[in-house]
Amino acid sequence: MPLDVVDLRSFYTSALGRRANRYVLHAIRSRWSNLNGLAVLGLGFTPPYLDSMRDDSPERILSFMPGSQGVIAWPHDGLSASSLIEPTDLPLRDSTIDRALVVHALEMSDAPAELLSELWRVLAPGGRLICVVPNRRGVWTRSDTTPFGQGQPFSRGQITGLMRQALFTPIHWGEALYMPPFQHRIIMQIAPAMERIGAILSLPFAGVHIIEATKQVYRPALAKKMVRALPSLQPVSLQPVR
Repeated sequence: MPLDVVDLRSFYTSALGRRANRYVLHAIRSRWSNLNGLAVLGLGFTPPYLDSMRDDSPERILSFMPGSQGVIAWPHDGLSASSLIEPTDLPLRDSTIDRALVVHALEMSDAPAELLSELWRVLAPGGRLICVVPNRRGVWTRSDTTPFGQGQPFSRGQITGLMRQALFTPIHWGEALYMPPFQHRIIMQIAPAMERIGAILSLPFAGVHIIEATKQVYRPALAKKMVRALPSLQPVSLQPVR
């Protein structure tokens, strides 16, 4: 069942959701520390993450939410920059976006390869993509009480294959949410230490993969040498022209 914006908004306003947002956002901002002058697209449910990016004064920032999920107005002040869309048919021209952030979208899509291919189309040459997806080996995927326990989780190999199929080159891997998905007081208190230790030791049970990739501007098939089989030739007697 697709995630609903009502449930997503409710999660991110809870104590557990706010903490999850903090740790995932920290990993994202460690890669995208300055977005000044760039066009930024958030696909899925990204308002909790896009809020902090507005301070960078990007050229423009958009929040696209899948039709199956629903839409909320964003930002809370000023003109709305959110829109209800079909993820495999984005209402943007080719090469118009510099940075694309995908959260709560890829794992819920019936056509994840087509979704990534559409993002490739709208990204400018040299544009970058960050996908936040549930980790198949993580604790969060074993609980359906949070959005990260919904949809199709991915292994590192699976998401790498999808990205390469869509002509993206992964350049950085990160993880977040080493804490278990519980709002117990003790868990909340030790969560910062768990995140630090998990990141330092690269423990395998993080709740999400955070993958940054760049857009390839060539198609590998074109780089291969074309070898064609020539038809066999038979000798032909020539007659003088009169």
